Amino acid sequence: MKYVMFICTLVGGEELSPEEIADDPRFTSYIDEVRTSGVVKGGARLRPATDATTVRVQGDEVLLSDGPFVESKEYVAGFDIIEVADLDEAIALASRHPAALGGGSVEVRPVWE
Repeated sequence: MKYVMFICTLVGGEELSPEEIADDPRFTSYIDEVRTSGVVKGGARLRPATDATTVRVQGDEVLLSDGPFVESKEYVAGFDIIEVADLDEAIALASRHPAALGGGSVEVRPVWE
């Protein structure tokens, strides 16, 4: 079954660049483990929420605003698409993610297929 793991970081928390993540042993050991296992099917690191643009439509008018679509204590910093046997396996994988261990969270959501 396929799941998306939304990697959430605390607003105002430590914002690691891709280079810093590549040098951080918490991330490198986790990434090596999940990539080697073959469960990760895709994903990406996202730029900070401050770089987001939110699009809304009211009638014929397109409204744009800078930043995330909602005020929150966390924001989505990245995502992984995984393929595992079931929700229990997805939760086990998410519970080992450095973001979850470092004060953030990982939302696990099934993919419609």
